[in-house]
Amino acid sequence: MKKFLHVYIYSTLIAVALLGLWIYITNFTELLDPVIFPSPEIVVIAFVKAIKELLQGFVSSMGLLVPGFVLSLVLGIGGGLYFGLHHRFRAILEPFFQTFSPLPPTLFVPYAIALFPSFKSASIFILFIATFWPIFLGTIQGVLLIDKPYWDNAKTIGLKGKDLFLKMILPASLPLILNGVGTSLAFAFIVLIMVEMFGAESGMGRFIQYYTDFTQYDLVLAGIIFNSIVILITMIVFEKIKKRLLFWTNLKNEAN
Repeated sequence: MKKFLHVYIYSTLIAVALLGLWIYITNFTELLDPVIFPSPEIVVIAFVKAIKELLQGFVSSMGLLVPGFVLSLVLGIGGGLYFGLHHRFRAILEPFFQTFSPLPPTLFVPYAIALFPSFKSASIFILFIATFWPIFLGTIQGVLLIDKPYWDNAKTIGLKGKDLFLKMILPASLPLILNGVGTSLAFAFIVLIMVEMFGAESGMGRFIQYYTDFTQYDLVLAGIIFNSIVILITMIVFEKIKKRLLFWTNLKNEAN
C-alpha cells in the first residue's frame, strides 16, 4: 500500500478531488440535470445491482477482443519481422502499407457484415483490422532500427538462423514491437465498444447503449465506470508484462 501511494499519490488525490466535486455538484447544486448526471451514491447502487450483467458483458466482449487481438499479434509480429528483414519485398509493398494502415476500421464494416456469417466473426475481423497495423508497422520499425553494432557482434560470434533470430533480432526489436502492441491494445477497446454499441446483443458497449436508449443514466455511468476499470487493469497488466520482457532496459536506466 505504501508503494502504491508513493507512486500514485497525486493520481489518488486528483481522483478523490474529482469524486468530491461530483458529490458536491450533484447533491448540493442544480448545475446538472439529475436524470443525466445522477449522484455517485445512485451510481454505486446501480453498479452493484448490475454487476452480474456487467460481468456477463465482459465475458461476451472478451470473446470478440481476444481472438481478434491474438490474430493481430501472430500475423502482425510474424509479418513485421519478415518484411523488416527482407528489404526487396518491403520496398514493393510499402506503398500499400502506407495506403491501407491509416484507413479507419469502420470503413470495412459494410464488407464485414456482407462477407461474414455472423456478427461475432464480423466483429473479430474489424478488431483484427483495427489492431493489426500498429503491431505490424511497429515490428518492421523495430527491425529496421536495430543498431549496426548488434549485427556486427552477431556476425562476429557466428549467430545464424534460429539463434540469430531469438538471441539478437527479436530482443533488439522488442521495445518497438511492444510499443505497437500497447497502442493496438488501447485502440482495440475503442473499436470494441463502438462495434458493440451498434450491433451486439451483449457486451460492455451494448450495456451502455441499451440503458442509454431507456435513459437510465445511473446504469450508463455504471457501465462507463466498469469499462474504465477493465481498461485500466488491462493496461496495468500489460505494462507489467512489458517491463518484465524489457528487463535489460530497466537495468540500463538504473545504471545511468
